[in-house]
Formats: sequence, C-alpha cells, structure tokens
Amino acid sequence: MRNYPVCISQLLTIMATIVMESIGRVFISLQQIRQVPQLLTDAAPSMPGTVRDTEVPSYFRERYVCTGYRPLNQNWRYYFLSLFQRHNETLNIWTHLVAFLVLLIKLCQLTETVDFISDRHSWPLLILVLSSLTYSAFSVVAHLLGGKSDLAHYCFYFLDYVGVAQYQYGSAVVHFYYAVDESVHGLVSGIFMPTATILSCLSCLGCCYGKYCNHSLPTWVRKVCQVVPSALAYSWDISPVAKRLFFWSSSDPAIIYHFGQVAFFLSCAFFFTCPLLERCFPGRCDFVGQSHQIFHVFLSCCTLCQIHASYLDFVGRRKLYSSLHGSGDAVLFVGLYVVTLIMCVGIAALMLRKVKQVLDFKSKSK
Repeated sequence: MRNYPVCISQLLTIMATIVMESIGRVFISLQQIRQVPQLLTDAAPSMPGTVRDTEVPSYFRERYVCTGYRPLNQNWRYYFLSLFQRHNETLNIWTHLVAFLVLLIKLCQLTETVDFISDRHSWPLLILVLSSLTYSAFSVVAHLLGGKSDLAHYCFYFLDYVGVAQYQYGSAVVHFYYAVDESVHGLVSGIFMPTATILSCLSCLGCCYGKYCNHSLPTWVRKVCQVVPSALAYSWDISPVAKRLFFWSSSDPAIIYHFGQVAFFLSCAFFFTCPLLERCFPGRCDFVGQSHQIFHVFLSCCTLCQIHASYLDFVGRRKLYSSLHGSGDAVLFVGLYVVTLIMCVGIAALMLRKVKQVLDFKSKSK
C-alpha cells in the first residue's frame, strides 16, 4: 500500500514525458509544414517570373488578360512546378484539379452501393463518371503544360478537346439510358446514340479546327467553330431530360439536379463565350476573376449535379429503363464510347499533323 504513491508518481512522470514528446513532434511537424513554401522556392530558385501578353505568341493570349503569362521554352520541370506559382493559369489548373479529386471521391462512394462489374445497367453511369474524370484531367494537363511551346500548346489543348468530346458522349448515354421516357425512346431509340457519337466527333473537330486557325482567323470565328458544334451536341444530348423538366414533378427526386445541371451548363456557356469581367475591368482579372475560371467552376458543378441526377435515376427508374433497354444495349454503348474516343483521338492527331506542318514551314521561312 505504501508503494502506491511512488507507482502513481512514476506513472504520471511517464505519461507527462509521452505527452511532451507528442507535443514536440506535432510542433516539429507544424514547423515543417510552414517551411513547405520555402522548400518549393528553394527547389526552383531559378524559376523565371511571368511576362506580359506582348512577349508571347498571339495565339497564347487571352482577350483582356495583359499579364501573368509564363515564358515559353523553359524546361518541363518549370511548368510542373508552376502548379504552385502565381500566374494567369493557376486557378484554371486548380479548379479542375480539385474537381478531379472530388469526382474521384464520388466514384469511390458510388462503388459502395453500385456493382459496376456485374450490373450492366450501371455501365452508362460508369461511362459518365470516367468521362468526367478524363475531361478534368485533360483540362489540368492542358492548362499546366500548354505554355511549354507552340507544339505543346496545340498538342495539349487538342487533348483537352478530346476530353470534352468524350464527356459529351458520357452525358448522352446516361440521359438516353436512365432519363428517357417511353414516348421519346420510341422515337429515337435507333438513332440517338449513333448521332451522339457523330456530334461528339464534330465537336472535337470544330474545337481543334478553331484552335488550329486561331492565328489567322478573328476570335469570333474561332468561337463559332468551337461553340456551334458543342451547342448542337448539347441540345441533342440533353433532349431526353427536356420533357421531364417541362412536365416538372415534385415527386421526382432527380428533377432538381437535372435542373441544376442545365442551369450550370447555361452559365458555363455564357462565361465561355463572353469574357465579361475582363472586358469590364481589363488588366484587373489577370490572375483572379477570369471568365474561364468561372466557366471551370460552373462546369464542375454541372458535372456533379449530372452525376447525382443520373445516380438517382439509376436507382429510382430501374423498372422503366430495364424494360426499354435490353441487356446488350449497355455493351453496345460501351463499344460506341470506345469508338468515339478513338475517332476523337484520330481527329486530334490529324489536326496536330497539320499544325506541325505549319510550324515547320514557319521555322524554315525564318
């Protein structure tokens, strides 16, 4: 009994020592975290600063964005590390990088309740999520590495357009598979997805051609080449949802999310075509507030609404779409997705070949 106070005292001493050591480790960890920005700076002590629009080729410039451009022809390490540098593409990179991570978490959540392997009816939903991840990743790559050189600029932005086109197909397949009703399905069942494939490829071609010609054509012509095919594709892809939105039903749990995706997409279209803030405040939105940054945010919100609406349709409308689509339809649509992806990559490769010819001609004529 007399030894108890001694034992308790020793125990308290040991516990105090452990606590102090833990606090010390936490303090050291916090110090290390605070040193991260300095470590990044030390890792790239020779990273050049940004330059003005007059110091980069005309087709690298964005309207009303005057500063914050990264210099061309630096090493690849510079452009990768520019992820942590302040320039006029920083928020364009991070908006879709964060969206990619959120979509990845969403996919992990879906795998807990959806059997993507055995349930063929879930494959259209999987196509949508994978196509969303793909376009987000391709967008990050384009904005991060597209400033390396003339050829890299075209190469990575063509890749970005491939990502957009295959996402358009992913949107079409979930709307046609889950959101369509019997009357619309009866009218377009044989042509909807082949048409969606063709329109996705035309969208990719229009975007690539607009980028290819942007050194010789006015900006509005390039926008027409990019916007018109994409608008046609969207109008077709969203058509199965349009009737449900027109005949709004409060008992439909997915309808509010379908409305959300349409509202966000229309906002996207506005900010993509109209650089409102830059025009009103030229030179003040070079780093924050660009319309393209807002476009990225709205597009990510549109995608998240679309995925959740499609998931609710997948769960709540199973009896309907199971009767409309045979077990082989999902396999066919996966095959069409692969065909769409291959065709879009082929279009981008052909346009890149034309770009190389133009760049080679320019270099020889100097």
